[in-house]
Amino acid sequence: MAAANIVTLSEANFPAEVLQSAQPVLVDFWAEWCGPCKMIAPVLDELAGEYAGKAKIGKVNVDDNQALAGQFRVTAIPTLLLFKNGQVIEQIVGMRSKRDLKSSLDKAAA
Repeated sequence: MAAANIVTLSEANFPAEVLQSAQPVLVDFWAEWCGPCKMIAPVLDELAGEYAGKAKIGKVNVDDNQALAGQFRVTAIPTLLLFKNGQVIEQIVGMRSKRDLKSSLDKAAA
């Protein structure tokens, strides 16, 4: 499902891939049945390519990883959490433009 530069996240790899990442990580909490999640997916695929080496994009399927969704209080999807140094620095709920997401990534990667 995920594109080449997108990391599929689970409870098992979340600490290493996100919390201990040297790069900022934009985590997409999504589900198969979520329409807006499907709409934002191509934008995230493009960003993953453009930010390769500067920031990571990861996806958490909330149906498969309910504990992670609960841990980060994800109540609506898509929810995008931007992590830097293991901390959430921004929370984005719902569909956003590529420009908005780029602006957030640029600030985090600076």
